[in-house]
Amino acid sequence: MKTALGATAMALCPFTVRAGESRLPVNAGQLKRGSRAKVFLTGVDKGAPEDDVKLAVRHAAAAATDFAWLSKGDAVFIKPAVNSGNPYPATTSPAAIAAMVALLKEKGAGRVIVGDMSGVEYLRFSPSSLSGSSRALMTSSGVAKAVEASGAEMHCFEEGGWNAFYEDLPADGSNWKRGLMMPNVLREVQHIVLMPRCSRHVLTGNSLGLKAAVGYWRFDTRLEYHRDAATLQEKTAEGNTVATLSAKQRLVISAAEKLLTTFGPDKGYVFEPEVGLIIASDSVVAHDMVSLAWLLENRGMIPASYRDGFMDTNEIVPRVANHMVAFWLGGWKPALTSETLTKNSLNTIWDDRVLTRSYDLFGGVPDVLLQAANSAVPESIKNRLARITALPV
Repeated sequence: MKTALGATAMALCPFTVRAGESRLPVNAGQLKRGSRAKVFLTGVDKGAPEDDVKLAVRHAAAAATDFAWLSKGDAVFIKPAVNSGNPYPATTSPAAIAAMVALLKEKGAGRVIVGDMSGVEYLRFSPSSLSGSSRALMTSSGVAKAVEASGAEMHCFEEGGWNAFYEDLPADGSNWKRGLMMPNVLREVQHIVLMPRCSRHVLTGNSLGLKAAVGYWRFDTRLEYHRDAATLQEKTAEGNTVATLSAKQRLVISAAEKLLTTFGPDKGYVFEPEVGLIIASDSVVAHDMVSLAWLLENRGMIPASYRDGFMDTNEIVPRVANHMVAFWLGGWKPALTSETLTKNSLNTIWDDRVLTRSYDLFGGVPDVLLQAANSAVPESIKNRLARITALPV
């Protein structure tokens, strides 16, 4: 498979990892145990009709929160992951978005806004120019149709112009040199619901809830993110500590009955297990631990020729790709001077540097309590994910 991100690296030698390989975290003794965090699962049979997916989303969301935070007439922002115009699971499930909009309205929400800003491969944005369109990509991915049909508003951050952003600061001690430029629309809402997908990512190793924060950032923030690439994973976690998200994010919910198990974020091997999952929690860290465990389990089920392919596992590919992204964002100088990116290994969830940094920021490794929110979740899957996400003694 060739893409704009990877075509320049096709002649390099492969470096492979085995997805799903079991081993203890090398830093287990250094990780602090956190408080208990509940993660709720609903099951969806392979090939199930859209109404079944929507019902599973509703059940997972209703189990994860009682919506006591939502007062009648409140505005809610739904943040999907729409990096490209490719369909789910390269982007967030339109059916899941429609189900969440309907549930929020039933619970009393006034405005429900769904919005994102797509990736630099498809959109170029600066103080003086704009080319490409998140709205067009939302349309081609099916997200726009779902938003419009459900009666929500659609918001594409770049359409407000360069000045439609404000500076928000991450937690003290972060690797960010400047504050993060966040879209003004977040100041108009009382609550945020994050709706990522479950996907591999060529640069970071995976794209789950914490990584979805990148979609908020203006392109100068994204330039710092990719230019100072030695700490890209750490900055991913730190970007979730800005005051807006700390104060307003209520729920994280992923439809993961389909998964993008290789390469990513836009293309790769789409795998659909016999029983898929909807994953919901009020903790983005606990959600991502379970989502990554689910990605690794299903990645282990795909043909080895895809799982261990050159473009998916070579350690040089993400370095070349990140220089290319820095060029798109800022030109030749950041492209030539950007730091070396080291991609996360994907052997276990404990290899993930985004999660490792999040444990420092959010009070330790959550004690994940998995609960089934419908009868379609096999006990074997729940028990397996519980074992994978439990910090070994």
